Amino acid sequence: MAKRDCFDQWKPVVAMVGVSFASAIVNISLKKALNQGMSHLLFITYRQSISAIFLIPIVCFWERKCWKHLTCGILCSLFFSGLLGATLTQYFFLVGLRYTSPTYTCAFINVVPVITFMLALPLRQEKVNLKISSGRAKVLGTIVCVGGALVLILYKGMPVINAPKSSPAMLQKAKHDTENWVIGSIFLALGGIVWASWFLIQSWIGKFYPYQYCSTALLCFFSAIQSAILCVAVERPNSWTLKGPLQIFTIIYAGIVGSGLGYVSMSWCVKQRGPVFTAAFSPFLQIFVAIFGVSLLHEQINLGSILGSILVIIGMYILLWGKSKEADTDHKNASEKVGDCNHTLPVTTPTAAGSITSG
Repeated sequence: MAKRDCFDQWKPVVAMVGVSFASAIVNISLKKALNQGMSHLLFITYRQSISAIFLIPIVCFWERKCWKHLTCGILCSLFFSGLLGATLTQYFFLVGLRYTSPTYTCAFINVVPVITFMLALPLRQEKVNLKISSGRAKVLGTIVCVGGALVLILYKGMPVINAPKSSPAMLQKAKHDTENWVIGSIFLALGGIVWASWFLIQSWIGKFYPYQYCSTALLCFFSAIQSAILCVAVERPNSWTLKGPLQIFTIIYAGIVGSGLGYVSMSWCVKQRGPVFTAAFSPFLQIFVAIFGVSLLHEQINLGSILGSILVIIGMYILLWGKSKEADTDHKNASEKVGDCNHTLPVTTPTAAGSITSG
């Protein structure tokens, strides 16, 4: 029983590390596809369509009763969940990725847990008590993380890791991609805000509609429609065909693994441990992307990105420690209340209890 409980506790951790690794592969292949001139919204449209097609048979097999519990409120929530968590989030991050680099983009993803926490406060999904250490830790973590984000935006610094001199084309391309890093930072910040909003909406949906596969399939379906409409209205692509095996692989992999299995895993983790816990695993994504980016894309990494990322990660984990400490305190208080109730209940004998009831 103890081994099973330990395994159940580690399942969300393993799931989020796997999601981070899969997302890192998506980001690296995406960067190369965007460099080939791939349309942002066209990619999102195909990615979400493939994800919905992949998930529908799973829904029909595992969650056959999910359709009976669909209401207009749930459908509207899933529509906005798709708009925030898939369409707008991916669009903002893709634009930011095009202007910057995969590692820099992932550094901004690390700010999502703090943004989630700040948005959850007025909605009363999170609380802060400055009289205890956990509350002060959450405030301190938020301040440190926001400071790290400001360092990322305002300070670029000297290059720490450069592209090889033997590849001038790659070096010139990297220089071109980082010229408009301020504009990219703005889009990345917007992406972090809408993604944090998605975690909160998904937390609410999970309480009233506990069907991860069905909700993810509908989310991807709505996102595909939204992206197609925006693609026609904003970008007006001349052709909807894909160019080359890289774009085809990127869309299929991102649709099945990145969106399909990824959103299912994140929705399940939000239900198990909450939105802040799920968002707190974004540093793993940055680590994986940095390894792939330096080795495969010969990415240039600046001092400002390293310092800002370190501050963001430190602040995020201070926040996570405060939340874990608070959860332990709440659990201890709840156990003490149950113990007090159990201590006071067995005072009356069955006969006395019957007389009280009859009276």
